[in-house]
This record gives sequence, structure tokens and C-alpha cells, in this order.
Amino acid sequence: MRVRKLAFAALAVVAALSLTACQDDATGTAQGAPIAAPTASTGALPSGGPTSSGPASGGPGKGSTPPTAAPAGSTGAGKTAKCRTADLTITAADRTITGDADNTVVVELKNHSGKDCTLSGFAGVDLKTSAGTLSAKRSGEPVVAGVVRSGKSTYFGISYPANTSGGSGVRVTGLVVTPPDETQAVTLPWPGAGSLPVTDGSGSPVKIGPMGSAGQGE
Repeated sequence: MRVRKLAFAALAVVAALSLTACQDDATGTAQGAPIAAPTASTGALPSGGPTSSGPASGGPGKGSTPPTAAPAGSTGAGKTAKCRTADLTITAADRTITGDADNTVVVELKNHSGKDCTLSGFAGVDLKTSAGTLSAKRSGEPVVAGVVRSGKSTYFGISYPANTSGGSGVRVTGLVVTPPDETQAVTLPWPGAGSLPVTDGSGSPVKIGPMGSAGQGE
């Protein structure tokens, strides 16, 4: 019995020593490989992609407003529309300057639409006369595209020969103006000389300039 008790005691001592060695090894491993603490965020995404705390790709985050896309083919700013007859207040005035070879009537087109619009080219101009309708011819002046601001005006001139024949000539009774690229015309009183000289019918003696070719005082 004494031998058996000594054997059991020796086994217990060996087992205790083995357990202590295992605990020391485990403690040494944990201390030799510490787990790094997470660093504070600086606002930049870590390498490799977004973190799980950000919004999923493919859409804006909660509470954000997506940008409004400009229409295809535009720069985001709307294209200025052409001036229509209904957008314009059209008037005419005699602007003949003494000593000039021809008489002049200036037509004013004022934009009252409340928005800017473009107006370029030649208007259609017809004179109502005692001999019938007389269409004006276009001058050779270059056409310049322009924008008529809301509340502003553009002008063009009508030139025609003075009746110096001493006769009654051809009596002018009215003026018909059609803005460029429009079909709706405006009929105005004729503000110029009361008559035109009689011609041989080879061509119209009345000529017009393009939009912007005349000023307010011309």
C-alpha cells in the first residue's frame, strides 16, 4: 500500500507540473502577438473599398439629394427661343434725314414677352399702295444673329425714293410687317412720305435692312 500511495503522489506532481507549463506557454503566446486597436477615422476610406458603415454603392445615402441631370444635348441652360409675332410690339416711324438720297422709315420690334428671345434675318415688308401691294427687296447687308432682351427693342430700316416728279405718284396707304421666320403679320399705318414715284415696273424701289441694321434715332 505504501508503494502504491507513493506512485499516486508522483503522478499527481507530474500532472501539476505539466499543467503549469501549458499555462505559461499560452500566456507567452498572447503577450507576443497583441491585437492592434482600431485607429480613429480620418474621413478617408481604407484601402480596398468602402467600409460597411457607408451607403451602398449605386445610390445616394439616406437624406441626400441626387443631382438633376441636364437634358441630353444641352449644357444645362435652356436654349433661347425665337421671337414670335405675339412676343413683339411692332411700330414704325419716319426717320428721314434731310439731304439723304432716299427717305427712311425705321421699324421697331420691342420684346414684351417677359423672356429673352432671338431675332435675326430679314422681316417681310409689304407696302399697301393705290396700285396694289408692293413688296420690299432685301438689301445686301450681312445678317447678324442677336438676342432681344425682355423689355428691349431691335430695329431695321426701310429705304424708299422720294417722289420728286411733281406728279401724284403712287399713294402709300399702309405697311405690313412679318417678323423673320413667322407667318403672322402686323399691319401698321405708313409713317413716311405719302407717295412713291411711279416706276417702270422693273423692280421694287423699296429696300429693307436686316434686324439690328438701324438704330433708334436713324
